[in-house]
Amino acid sequence: MIVYSVLLAVMALPVTILIWFRAVEGDTHYLAASELGALVIAFLFTLGVAYVLTRSVTGPIEALIGRTEEIARGGRAALKPLERYGTREIASLSQSFLDLAGELVDRTDYVRSFAAHVCHELKSPLTAIRGAAELLIDDDTEAPMAKAQSRRFLENILADAERLDHLLVRLRELAQAELPAMKGKTSIAEVAAELSRRFEGLKVISSGDVETPIAMPQEALAIALANIAENADQHGASKLKLAASSGERTLALLVADDGAGISEGNRALIFQPFFSTRRESGGTGMGLAITQAMLAAHGGTIRLLDSDGRGTRFELVLPVLK
Repeated sequence: MIVYSVLLAVMALPVTILIWFRAVEGDTHYLAASELGALVIAFLFTLGVAYVLTRSVTGPIEALIGRTEEIARGGRAALKPLERYGTREIASLSQSFLDLAGELVDRTDYVRSFAAHVCHELKSPLTAIRGAAELLIDDDTEAPMAKAQSRRFLENILADAERLDHLLVRLRELAQAELPAMKGKTSIAEVAAELSRRFEGLKVISSGDVETPIAMPQEALAIALANIAENADQHGASKLKLAASSGERTLALLVADDGAGISEGNRALIFQPFFSTRRESGGTGMGLAITQAMLAAHGGTIRLLDSDGRGTRFELVLPVLK
């Protein structure tokens, strides 16, 4: 409406000026042909400007507003590009908005799916704890259950409580990984020493540019590598090799173990949250997802490499402190 009001004002301006000059000069004659022609030209020019503005500014903005309302109602089809962008600035603004909206929609879907997985993971041990507690409460005092049986129920309660605690620790680590990156520095040598202290049954061997400063807090890199080391330890590995090779801006870290390895059918699933082959023994399936998120938050990446025979190999690309 503002655009059209401005156009009407522009169109009325030459008419107003002409009437004012004629009033000042006291001219009461009809409009001359030249004056009438000038008014027609001004009118046609205004219509042309209105047409151009409608196609290049007003139309795309109204279309973008319509897309906004459709996206707010959950319509994913509205994320497709506009049919007409108009000016270069409007095109850039529209595409930036649609890209942002697409990321928000994907994030919403991720949160919804993640919440469903968390509810499922929490429900299983809680159900087991409730069932064991009800059996203990309902125990017949005249014919009580054997001490060994009641002890087994109590041990199950403790095991499920530990599983819940482990899951909450993983959720906290994942939340920390998805926060904006905190500044800090560390090195592969420092983190390797920490891994050796934490995993006593795993021989951690580091080589290469292990002293190169990495632009990550030590805690963040330790969490990322500890998840890989924990998987290796739980799958029968006795050695974990860390081979570092630094470049101008990044450091490539090859992480290899001599454990059981990853089956071909599971290779595409290992970075998905809650995917685990050890659920019966307390695995949460969040370790590698946390590692990937932690590295991504600091500008790093991780990918699974082909293994030559036994074991698992990952390549991590880490940011180097400038």
